[in-house]
Order: sequence, then structure tokens, then C-alpha cells
Amino acid sequence: MYLRIRPGTDGALAMAMMNVIIEEDLYDHDFVEQHTTGFDKLVPHVKSYTPEWAEALTWIPADDIRQLARLFANTRGASIFQGTCTQDQTANGTQNSRAFAVLQTITGNINVPGGWVTSPPPRFGHPGYSVEGMPLGGEQYPLFHELWGRKAPYGVVTLVPESIPEKLKAFLVIGGNPLISMPDSNAFKSAFKKLDLLVVHDLFMTETARAAHYVLPACSHIEKWGIAYTYNVCHCLPFLMLRKKCIKALDESWSEWRFLTELANRLGLSERFPWKSEKEFVAFMIAPSGFSFDYLLNEKPEGDFYAEKKYTIPDGFFRTPSGKIEIYSDTLEQVGFNPLPSYLEPERGPVRGEKSFLEKYPLILSVGNRNLYYTHSQHRQVEALQKLSPEPLTEIGPETAEKYGIEDGDPVVVETNRGRIKMKARVDKRVAEGIVLAPHGWGGDANANLLTDLACREPIMGYPDQKSLQCRIRKA
Repeated sequence: MYLRIRPGTDGALAMAMMNVIIEEDLYDHDFVEQHTTGFDKLVPHVKSYTPEWAEALTWIPADDIRQLARLFANTRGASIFQGTCTQDQTANGTQNSRAFAVLQTITGNINVPGGWVTSPPPRFGHPGYSVEGMPLGGEQYPLFHELWGRKAPYGVVTLVPESIPEKLKAFLVIGGNPLISMPDSNAFKSAFKKLDLLVVHDLFMTETARAAHYVLPACSHIEKWGIAYTYNVCHCLPFLMLRKKCIKALDESWSEWRFLTELANRLGLSERFPWKSEKEFVAFMIAPSGFSFDYLLNEKPEGDFYAEKKYTIPDGFFRTPSGKIEIYSDTLEQVGFNPLPSYLEPERGPVRGEKSFLEKYPLILSVGNRNLYYTHSQHRQVEALQKLSPEPLTEIGPETAEKYGIEDGDPVVVETNRGRIKMKARVDKRVAEGIVLAPHGWGGDANANLLTDLACREPIMGYPDQKSLQCRIRKA
């Protein structure tokens, strides 16, 4: 089935599917009883989330929602592939993820072939460094910082611009391009001008590098040693390999390891960086995995599985306080959020948005649709790819194009309350009417993150809403 859904409403679809599965007694009784807590509270909670309720929000017919729910519940090994940066970047982001997990759970599609299968992350050597104090956003979004005693060393990116220069004085960017890839480029550009120091370590003169006080030449992945691995709590096989250095670093380019080690030496921190070579450091990192540097270089240069995928669920298997899948989350309740999966409309969408705002920006905008030839802002210097995808295309449906006098290939301007971009239009009937899809990763006037707004944040984790904003479009 292909169900063309209104951007930002996937959580509503998931809640309606739960309603059908429970109301029609399609859930896995044994799995729920043995491996979950809180199901008894979920049953009355989902009664109001009917397919008819969801149809009005998602644009998917109620009968199709019922058919999908039955198909999913009756398929052993059914699996929801959430993707990266898709469902998190909406107003309902965290609860979307919880709803998908609960759908997998109540149908018994956890640790079964085809379903969500847990595999352990690889064990790596830890250099012993840690973040001092509370990372950025730890107070506003406590679950982003710490969950069940496990602390994340990361800060909340949507709080970066407002934290400069009071909290953040300097920035070191390694292999990134935040002035293009981060939400609300206007806010980031304005904030970065206030930094005392901006240093970029990269292979390319990116937009962020052009704004830096210092640009340090980085070497490529074939000029340094490293580790490549896959693991995922849902689908991937636990695989690890050595990333080999093929050639000597060209000209004055340095690897990250060399740069940070040399910097530490000049700061009097050499005892914290005791490794004498990059190979020695990589060997230190690999050792706890059970493999040796020599093994991955000579015996298994193609890599090896560091763990076995297993379909068993022993007691206490899940890393929660109860050792079970907690459908009802006391942890969420303690920080003031719904302990059961729920649905929240986009902040400025057609349901929650103010009338005057929606009149000015009547179209739904989703930023970040992917391109076959590029990854984010990467690979855009490759001439062969430039020939295949020479320019960014804003996608709209035929009726939307007709309404605004736009034809396929026309230059258009897309505008939000934060900024405007210029691209060419691609008119495609696969795009729902009233929707504008803007690709990300392009620079200049085509940077889609000129449209996004840091003020629109997912309330639990602080992620930006980039998939369900409002905009307007016109022929340039």
C-alpha cells in the first residue's frame, strides 16, 4: 500500500493503527504479557484515536488505515523503517518514535526475523574524556541529557544560536557545514559572527569555512586510519572493519587525530593523548571489541561480525528500570509529558496555527527530501554528479502549480516567516496538493534551511520541526 500522508501526521496514523489492533484483538497476547508493562493503561488511552479521527488529520481514508493495521498486525516479521531525520523532526518527534516502538511491541515483532532485532553496539576503548558540567540544553530537555543514569555528552543544537556569546565563545567544526546543514541558517549565521573564534577543519571551502577565522586542511578517509562499523537497535548486522590508510596525507593536510594531538601537546595536555601514532590509537580503540588491529588488517581486511544476531529475549533483557518494554513511561511522566504514546499537531500547521499566519503561509512545507546523488552538502564538487543533478528542484503537485501559475522548470521563490529561497519547480503528481518539498544541502539562495525556524521545536528533546512548517510559493 502507498498512503500519501500529510507531513507531520505520522504519529496520528500510528495511534489509529494501535486503536484498530487493540479494538479488533489483533495484538500478541503472549508477548505483551511476558515482555511489557503498562498495556492495561494503553487500552483505554487509544479508544479516541479512531481511523476516522486520523483521516481528518492525515488525509488517509479510514478504511485504508484499518487495512494497513490488519496487514501489519497479521504479518510475522513486520517492521517499521523510520529512517534518519524523518520522524524526529516534527512537533511529535519523540512520541512518534514511541508509537512506532509500541506498534512493533504489541504485535510481537521484537527480536523476530524481519522485525526489530536488537544487537549490541561495538565496545571501543574510551580515552577517558568527559564533558564538564551540564551540556547545552540539559536543563530544558533533561531526557536528551540523561536517561536512566546514562548521560549523553551532546548539546541540543537548536539552542546554539541563542547561547552565543554568553555560553559559547568559540567553535571547532570538523567535517561539518552547520551554516547549511543546521536548522534556521539565518540564526546560525548571525550567531557565528559573534563568536570570538571559529575554526574549521575540512577538505573543502564550505560555507562555514568561508565564515571561519581559521581553516585547517583535513585529509580524506583514504589518507588516515580509522574504524567503520554498523549497529542499530532495529535492523543492522553487528559488523566492524578497519578503515585502511592507502596513501600518505597530501600536502599540508592532517587527520583529526594528528590535529587534536598536536593541539593537546601545545596546551600542556600531552599526558591525556599518550598514543604515539594514529595506528596505535586505532588499535587502542579496537581492542575491547575482541578484535586486534592485526586481525582486521591481515586476516579479515573485509571486516567481521563482532556479535551474533540473536532472536531470544531473556529476563531483564531490555535496558529499562523494569527490564521490560515500558509502554507506560514513568520517566516521561516525571518530566511532565504524556507517559503513553500521543499525538501533537505541528505548531504552525493547519490545526494549531493562527489564522492570520496560515492565510499568509497557506502551504505545508517539508524540508530535507533526499537526493540520489548527494548526501547533505557533500559530493557537490563531483562533476559527474553535477551533470546528473545540476540544480535544486522544489517539488509541488499539478493542482498547486496551476493555482499559482507555475509550470515545470519555472524559477520559483519559496518563502516562510524566516526567509526565502530560489529554486526551479518540479511539478509531479506524486506530491500531494498543498505540499511543497524543498531539498536540503544546497548553498546560496537555494539553502532550504533559510526557511526553517529554531522556534519550532519538538517539546521533549528539542529537535527542530523541519518536516511540517508553513510556506508560500510564487513564480520568480
